[in-house]
Amino acid sequence: MADTTITEVSNDAVAEIDNGAAQAEEGDEQQLQPVKKTKKIIRRKKRPARVQVDPSTVKSEPPPQTGDIFNIWYSVWSGGDREDKYGLNKPAPARCNVARDSGYTKADRVTGSYFCLYFSKGQCWKGSSCEYLHRIPTIHDIFNPNIDAFGRDKHQDYRDDMSGIGAFTRVNRTLYVGRIHVTDDIEEVVARHFAEWGQIERIRVLTGKGVAFVTYSNEANAQFAMQAMSHQSLDHDEILNVRWATVDPNPMAQKREARRLEEQAAEAVRRALPAAFVAEIEGRDPEAKKRKKIEGTFGLEGYDVPDDVWHARTRQLEDAPATGQIEAPEQPLMLEAGSAGAQAQAMPEPQVQGGIFSSATVAALRGMSGGNVTTQAAPKSSGGPLVGYGSDDESD
Repeated sequence: MADTTITEVSNDAVAEIDNGAAQAEEGDEQQLQPVKKTKKIIRRKKRPARVQVDPSTVKSEPPPQTGDIFNIWYSVWSGGDREDKYGLNKPAPARCNVARDSGYTKADRVTGSYFCLYFSKGQCWKGSSCEYLHRIPTIHDIFNPNIDAFGRDKHQDYRDDMSGIGAFTRVNRTLYVGRIHVTDDIEEVVARHFAEWGQIERIRVLTGKGVAFVTYSNEANAQFAMQAMSHQSLDHDEILNVRWATVDPNPMAQKREARRLEEQAAEAVRRALPAAFVAEIEGRDPEAKKRKKIEGTFGLEGYDVPDDVWHARTRQLEDAPATGQIEAPEQPLMLEAGSAGAQAQAMPEPQVQGGIFSSATVAALRGMSGGNVTTQAAPKSSGGPLVGYGSDDESD
């Protein structure tokens, strides 16, 4: 009995072990099966524009009177401001931080909106409720030549001190930056600070004078940078004098600017026209090249070839040998006289001297009359038109 009990217990234990092993194998198989990974895309909405200054601190007071007469053209006081002609005795109260302050506003919903002037100076108190754009311009922001990026009307000429909005008679993308603190790395400092406002095309620094000329690729970026860096400082406590640059007297620079304007105009034309038409004009469309070559074989300028004729001519040229000259097939001329006329046309005839008909005409007449045509030359007259004139009257 004891042995039987032990055997039964052993069998049960083995059965339990087998069941446990089977379950373990199933668990291992489930673990070996590849787990499907799902990638969840989280779309973050564009953040709203940040309020740069506290609205309670904004005061709508007129600028302090620094002179005797207010000049409406320059929007400054004159007559008593000789000590600080350009107003460079006070630094700007704030500066725009593009990475922190940019965001969407009400202007993003309206196509063709202008940029916020106060945002460029770091002093906008409206944030996302502003009706102007709170970002830096791009190459896709194109405005009327008479208006700048902030929606202000340009003038015909620049001011005497090259400040202000600018003139519509010239596309100016270069800024004059003065009063820069001279250091060994002045070029790097200027490039680092002014590159924040857009793509820079060229920078020229006069190290000894602390002056730099910064040229942007887009005029709107130059307008934005002029407002953003006016009365600002770089790595030191200087107060920058930012103005519009005058025309570069270097002939190479003038040629370069003229070439750039031509390329810009050509690019504007390319964008306005369909892509297929531009490719055909520039010779980049192989199908247009082939069609032009086929249409040229007809010898008719401005002739609109029908589709069936064009396809037939295409197949004919494709079947022709590649080294052969592409010409129109020669067709024999047909006469109404029938085969005789055709044979007479094919036979070479000697040129008749002094006859009133050409050889081709004589050959055609021979074919029509069966060959009974004389080609004897007419007798030459001995005098003028009335010499040898006869009459049927016997009295002559």
